[in-house]
Amino acid sequence: MTSMFDGLKVIDCASYIAAPAAATILSDFGADVIKVESPGEGDPDRTMGYLPGMPKSEHNFAWMLDNRNKRSLALDLSTADGQAVLADLVGQADVFITNLPLAVRSRLGIGYETLSAHNDQLIYASFTGYGERGDEVAKPGFDMTAYWARSGIMDATRAHAGATPGRAPSGMGDHPSAMTLFASIVMALYQRERTKKGTLVQSSLLANGAWANAVMAQAALTGAQFIPRPPREHGANALSNHYRCQDGKWLILTALNEPRQWPLLVECLGLSDLLSDPRFETRADRHERSAELIKIFDDAFATKDQAQWRTILTEKGIVFEVVAESADIPNDQQMLANGVIVPFESGEMMTVANPINVGGVDKITPRYPPELGEHSDEVLREIGYDADRLAKLRASGTIV
Repeated sequence: MTSMFDGLKVIDCASYIAAPAAATILSDFGADVIKVESPGEGDPDRTMGYLPGMPKSEHNFAWMLDNRNKRSLALDLSTADGQAVLADLVGQADVFITNLPLAVRSRLGIGYETLSAHNDQLIYASFTGYGERGDEVAKPGFDMTAYWARSGIMDATRAHAGATPGRAPSGMGDHPSAMTLFASIVMALYQRERTKKGTLVQSSLLANGAWANAVMAQAALTGAQFIPRPPREHGANALSNHYRCQDGKWLILTALNEPRQWPLLVECLGLSDLLSDPRFETRADRHERSAELIKIFDDAFATKDQAQWRTILTEKGIVFEVVAESADIPNDQQMLANGVIVPFESGEMMTVANPINVGGVDKITPRYPPELGEHSDEVLREIGYDADRLAKLRASGTIV
């Protein structure tokens, strides 16, 4: 079967997660993605999995995820020869993706105006931390800062108003942002089909963070008065709260249809006597005395392990979910059944699939990511470079 983006040539001139991950999604549907990296260390994402605090693994898991299926061209863009090579590549490309700082793009001659002059059908996808206008245009940004902290999400996800702000795991803002950049590219490709002209598309971590927190942001924009989040033990609704089980694992209830779920839930918990308890007779009563009810539920949930509660609550149709740990994911049968996690081409390991599915269109089987410069000669031979020219570029250090 021909993949959806078979024949689409993409240049990934980006680093770390959001912009390269957008290129990965294109590659999952068959695009030929050429990752342009600087000779020497290449994309810093190659070493992200080894940073302090990351899970310990013999495999370069971060690189595997965000740079699968790609080919690597190690190219020194600080030289005139390197910039000339990139111009030749761009002349035959469909999409150029970058998140390099705007000043660096200007210095290297890879800004939109420069590259689009080589190819008027080029889709130039620009990703930044804080956007491309305003006083903070040059400010460095990562998902933890521009997406998670600046957007209000870091504050909004505190355990309670007096708790320390929560830190997000790596990529929690980058991967949703990659979906936005991918969608922008696809929209531009659709427009190109009509106009025969390329264009510039843009997104940022700041914009994506605000969109992720848009309900609270919209409340602020209407002048709403915010209610400080109480500790879990004093939550406003005991039927929409999380509880610790006997084995120390957690689950969360979201039983919002109280007229139906209240009697079923208390039956599951062995608390049917609460149905005749005047303290909890109506929904308003239960909300008013939520702290009392949470304490009763705490004691009940502490009598069985998470797996036991999972069976009991599922049988009664209660809306809940286990609070899974990342280590649980490889054995999640629902994810396996739905292709949320899929095997690499070798079949030895799994990876997380992008969440887009199109009827009648298969994603390619994921391939392991490239070594630095693994495809330098191959990529340049395809655009007409002969052996002598490749030898000169290698001798000068322009490519490796």
